[in-house]
Amino acid sequence: MNTFITSDHHFKHANIMKYCHRDFPDIATHDDVLINEWNSVVGEHDNVFHLGDFTLRESIADLIYRLNGNISILSTSWHHDHNWLKHSSTKQLVEFGKIDLMESIVVIESKKLHPKLEVPIVMCHYPFEVWDRKHYGAIHFHGHSHGELHKIEGRLDVGVDSAYKLLGSYRPFELSEAIAYSKYLYAV
Repeated sequence: MNTFITSDHHFKHANIMKYCHRDFPDIATHDDVLINEWNSVVGEHDNVFHLGDFTLRESIADLIYRLNGNISILSTSWHHDHNWLKHSSTKQLVEFGKIDLMESIVVIESKKLHPKLEVPIVMCHYPFEVWDRKHYGAIHFHGHSHGELHKIEGRLDVGVDSAYKLLGSYRPFELSEAIAYSKYLYAV
């Protein structure tokens, strides 16, 4: 079982193709490609942390059931996800264990994710300049900036636009890969 981190898919959000220069003929093709690229790396039993801007639409069941993995999504009501977060199908997806809703800022002791990791991971949809235990080497994963924000050691935009720029694919980052990029990009 692996752990993945991602953000900013904007499923069913046609304007995102223009805003972020995602070169697809239509939103249906966009969504199909992003789902296929997710499933190309995420297995059925893997864990995925999604840091927000999943979709603008009211229902997410048709998307969630096409995606591999046990998915945890930040449940912040003020970003693009506010429509589906208040929708009744969200409760059903949580009750049946397909998704888990998390708080808007999550600090995870990394040994819970991987026994060899020594530092905590701070996750939020929005990027921080300073985060909890940064001076002790804590890592910060975020979305929202679509790969356009300046680099800070230990911080990584894990959104799909950043993944496309770094990996050549709109896919989630595997945890150890994301940690390596959070350190590597600062040194470049």
